[in-house]
Amino acid sequence: MAKVFSRIDDSLREFIAEQAMFFVATAPSQGGHINLSPKGYADTFAVLDDHTVAYLDLFGSGVETIAHLRDNGRITVMFCSFSRNSRILRLFGTGRMLRPDDDEFDRVRRHFGDLHPGVRAAIVIDVERIADACGFAVPYYELVDDRQVLDTYHAKQPAEAYTRSIGRNQHSIDGLAGLDPDHPLPPT
Repeated sequence: MAKVFSRIDDSLREFIAEQAMFFVATAPSQGGHINLSPKGYADTFAVLDDHTVAYLDLFGSGVETIAHLRDNGRITVMFCSFSRNSRILRLFGTGRMLRPDDDEFDRVRRHFGDLHPGVRAAIVIDVERIADACGFAVPYYELVDDRQVLDTYHAKQPAEAYTRSIGRNQHSIDGLAGLDPDHPLPPT
């Protein structure tokens, strides 16, 4: 049923590209809260090479993933098929945040189409383990459409709103370091 892969091959790239959403899981080194976040907008995830992936991190409700990556780097990304072809794919690895003012951010952003409003970072993951599972108990769902609420919200925000968000995102709910006070505003 389950299989471990040595790399992200064309078949896995195709499966990833077909998924409308993915999930990101991180945890602090000591105690604290585990974070599990659903991510929409399929165009915010990219396979960079056979062992590296990235996704665009949008301003949202908190800074847990970034804080956990700063703490220990551990991250798991899960794709789950809700179609007739049942499958779960997990990418286990070490992640890092690229700020929009980092030189490497520009190289990574080329793997994405137009940027969504409200991009606060790119998360780059060096994938160490690639494994799938059957997903036989996952229910069937049909995608209606992407929910555009976050893009619409961010498109209306003045720079001051992002400055306040940066201030609120300087620490995780467990007190771990999140965004630096000088974190740049989203690219326009």
